[in-house]
Amino acid sequence: MTLLLWVLSALVLVGTLPIVSSIVGYLLVMFHRTRDHLDRADPDAAPRVAVLVPAWNEAPVLRYSVDRMMGLDYPAERLRLVVVDDGSTDETPEILAAASARHPGRVVPLRRENGGQGKAHTLNHGLRTILADDWAEAVLITDADVVFTSGSIARMARHLRDPRVGAVTAFIREASQPASWVNRCIGYEYATAQLAARRAQNVVGAQACLAGGAQLHSRENLEAIGGRIDTGTLAEDTVTTLLTQLGGRRVVFDPHAECLAEEPASVVALWKQRLRWARGNLQVTRRFGEVFFRPSRRHRLWNPWFALQWYSTLYLPAFAVLASASLVTLWFLDGGVARLLFSAYWGLSALGFVFTTLYTLLLDRRIARRCWLQGVTFPGLISMATIAWVLVPGPADRLLAGAAGAAGLSWDAQVREWVLLAAYTWTSACMVAGWAVYRVDRVRALRPLVGPLMLVVGFGPLLCAVTFAAYVAELRGAAQTWEKTEKTGKVVAA
Repeated sequence: MTLLLWVLSALVLVGTLPIVSSIVGYLLVMFHRTRDHLDRADPDAAPRVAVLVPAWNEAPVLRYSVDRMMGLDYPAERLRLVVVDDGSTDETPEILAAASARHPGRVVPLRRENGGQGKAHTLNHGLRTILADDWAEAVLITDADVVFTSGSIARMARHLRDPRVGAVTAFIREASQPASWVNRCIGYEYATAQLAARRAQNVVGAQACLAGGAQLHSRENLEAIGGRIDTGTLAEDTVTTLLTQLGGRRVVFDPHAECLAEEPASVVALWKQRLRWARGNLQVTRRFGEVFFRPSRRHRLWNPWFALQWYSTLYLPAFAVLASASLVTLWFLDGGVARLLFSAYWGLSALGFVFTTLYTLLLDRRIARRCWLQGVTFPGLISMATIAWVLVPGPADRLLAGAAGAAGLSWDAQVREWVLLAAYTWTSACMVAGWAVYRVDRVRALRPLVGPLMLVVGFGPLLCAVTFAAYVAELRGAAQTWEKTEKTGKVVAA
């Protein structure tokens, strides 16, 4: 029995690894000024850049994004836009033809008559054309809806003067107008995943992923990885990122290079996008898993914190299920030990939540103004109530007793124990609740409930539910299809 208690206790503590990894990452951000690569960058660098855009039925966004790209603060003779029309059936061909006439020699439309194979195949069609001559010194891979701010390409390009750098990525800011609750949640999440996590990755010298809509590659890097984008996974940008670093070239994140993007406005659209991302990351892990935690002089992907972050993010749902199942089992075996570990788990969660939320909101004032409510309620009101019950048990207990009394219910010791058991299960049950929010959003008549439900359940648990669904899809061997996120041009007003 003692051994079992130790094993279960260890599993609960293992469940805190994602929290520990996040806290360490934010501490690493404090050292970013010394590892931001600006000391090796050249502000006057202006390589010839071919901007590569895959496009399938992108008329609503191409109407604006092409001219915005042509008007950027970058030498006109050194910037060329190559748009690959992947067999579009809308007005995309006509819009590109008109743009090519307005910007002769600078806008190059290409077309794949038999499209529909996915983004990577479309990009490879463009890369074959771009690399066929020696004009391009760098290639910027982006999406049709992404709008780069005035000096962003120059800020990215300055890093390529260092021959050790193979690729550079920028900060993608969610900028949909008007913004839904989901848009604002994504805006906050992007701050945590980019402004914070990618800064920390700069510090340790390893990047997990070049943002799909903002990845600038040197020509040498593209040629070194084969002159093409991987088509064997759903995470082609991650594969490119890892291959670049495995080849001994550095990937740099520049938080001052910024671009605006339209992200999913509904839970259903978000689920489709993130399911593809999560499945892709599982596929990438199977392919490259041996490089993590294994020291190498050629790359830094083995860095202990980086490897811990990779796995704790990917397997967060599994950690949550293990912790929850262990707490429930301990509830039956030794209630005292269960309560102690429950308090430790949620106490550490509270520390991580407060620290990372405040830090994130301080990193960017615009995100703080736009998304502060989504940041504060990111884990959901139920999780926040659980944290309060752990940190201030007396007041929380009195509040619950008052609520139970108002509802005509009792609040005795037995009821407290059952509520405690429910709290133990919430660590993993929250993912079921997140899945339920997704199902509600699929029913048109119930969509008004989605906002309040997300406030209660939390955006974080919803993302965990998507990752868990990716486990199931991969185990089932579900069809590997690349479904693009529908864009409407909502970022134009930003």
